[in-house]
Amino acid sequence: MTGFQRQHGELHAESVPLSHVAAQYGTPAYVYSKAAITAAYQRFASAFAQRPHQICYAVKANSNIALLSHLAGLGAGFDIVSGGELQRVLKAGGDPQQVIFSGVGKEDWELDMALKANIACFNMESASELARIQRLAKAQGRPAPVAVRVNPDIDPGTHPYIATGRSDNKFGMPPPEARELLAEAAASPHTQVVGIGCHLGSQILSAAPYLQALEQLLALAEDLAKSGIPLKHLDLGGGMAIPYQDEPPFDLPALASAVSQALGARSETLILEPGRALVAEAGLLLTRVNTLKQNGSHHFAVVDAAMNDLLRPALYQAWQPVQPVLADGTKAKDKSKAKAKAKEATYDLVGPICESGDFLAKARRLRLAEGDLLAIMSAGAYGFAMSSNYNTRPRPPEILVDGAATHLIRRRETLDDLLSLEALPSGS
Repeated sequence: MTGFQRQHGELHAESVPLSHVAAQYGTPAYVYSKAAITAAYQRFASAFAQRPHQICYAVKANSNIALLSHLAGLGAGFDIVSGGELQRVLKAGGDPQQVIFSGVGKEDWELDMALKANIACFNMESASELARIQRLAKAQGRPAPVAVRVNPDIDPGTHPYIATGRSDNKFGMPPPEARELLAEAAASPHTQVVGIGCHLGSQILSAAPYLQALEQLLALAEDLAKSGIPLKHLDLGGGMAIPYQDEPPFDLPALASAVSQALGARSETLILEPGRALVAEAGLLLTRVNTLKQNGSHHFAVVDAAMNDLLRPALYQAWQPVQPVLADGTKAKDKSKAKAKAKEATYDLVGPICESGDFLAKARRLRLAEGDLLAIMSAGAYGFAMSSNYNTRPRPPEILVDGAATHLIRRRETLDDLLSLEALPSGS
């Protein structure tokens, strides 16, 4: 379930016509389906139900506290990569005992904050991090639960910017170094070894890379057990793909079955850290066509969203589906719709930012008129979370749809919001 279906020719978010959302909240705007998030979470819970597991949502994908609160209510834990994300999880009512703190550059204040919150585990990525955790844990008078993020040197076949488990990536440690660090942690009264894990990247299409990584984790776990270092969990990370264009759907039951077979009767809890797979298809970016123009034979649809609102196409050359809110021939309910006759052409959808890289989609065959509403689909992950105020553009609102109800879960920024943190030098 994506949460977005066409009814009587108009695209709806659950039971709400998107033209109504645009009329109430304006554009651009991020729109999320609560039911779609629930369905995606339940797919994971059902697939891995036959063995002890914990689904820790990767907060970096979309960190809105309303969405975090909903996921916490479904039973999710959380994979965080900053102190700010921890603060969001706590504000959303998440259980700190279900929080995994990952990331290669944790600062002392973040480690201290997480220790005080009594989180479940720190995924260490260096000897330096272990030393700092031990120093801070000693000062607090409590042992810190730790794991090591293993770098298995596996190419998951994804975009190089979102591959994180290869030897040329900054993340994790090779298995031999991970073992040495865990032995040092186990020998200290200030750290308690609870697990090992890995994260291979994002938008991974098949189960094969996960099974290769699991093989290395199990070999390391056996080695640690022989040294008297038992583990409570094995963390396979996240990164399961969603179909943006023509990618095959990720076969989650097949992964669950293969992982369960590999683990056999082992007692460790399996941790998974999906982000994109839980929220991407549950969100879209609603935008309006501002201007249609033609340079030579090239057709442009200038919309009111831009690369500051949705960075993925410019950053990764990512492809995202684009749908007109009103299908051809559908009577417009939106009275602001332009009266000009719609023109069919192959358009680049671009924004108003002063960069040639400011595009949201290229070479899309569409019938458009100025004033038309468009939905950029599968934008619930790494959409708002990566947005910025470039060109002094206020960021869009976020709206959660639940059946026939809409909830403003983040208001649209204003120019006053953007300027409120700045000041002239004293005496100016």
